[in-house]
Amino acid sequence: MLPENLPAALKPDGVTPYLHVSATGVQIYVCGMSNGARTWAHKGPEAALLDAQGNEIGTHYAGPTWEAFGGKIVGAVKANAPGGAGNIPWLLLDVKSREGAGPFAEAKAILRVDTKGGVAPADGCDEAHAGQEARVPYMANYIFLK
Repeated sequence: MLPENLPAALKPDGVTPYLHVSATGVQIYVCGMSNGARTWAHKGPEAALLDAQGNEIGTHYAGPTWEAFGGKIVGAVKANAPGGAGNIPWLLLDVKSREGAGPFAEAKAILRVDTKGGVAPADGCDEAHAGQEARVPYMANYIFLK
């Protein structure tokens, strides 16, 4: 079931939910240069994926990639919507590649909703911290659609 508060920009066409998982982990940022200024650039997530009973069923990492039981999928952002103050955005992602089998293999799209935290640091990226990583805790729910 899709969340009732799902923004219109994220409503998927022609697909239905088949799997809901929660993610607990970090969003990783690297201090670097962009347009002549130091800034935190998103490197990727690192999170455990949990089923409704709280059992770890997979991992989520840069790509963005979701992997479990010998199969993995890689997504590409199609649309986003604000996640609220201090929270990373909600996303609609298309599946751009898949490998093997497993619970995610059937997905044609993925929603990231109910985000908590994960926003890049507001400061601390200066010459003394060039190349350093910031690991910012986050939580989210992922809805897999087929």
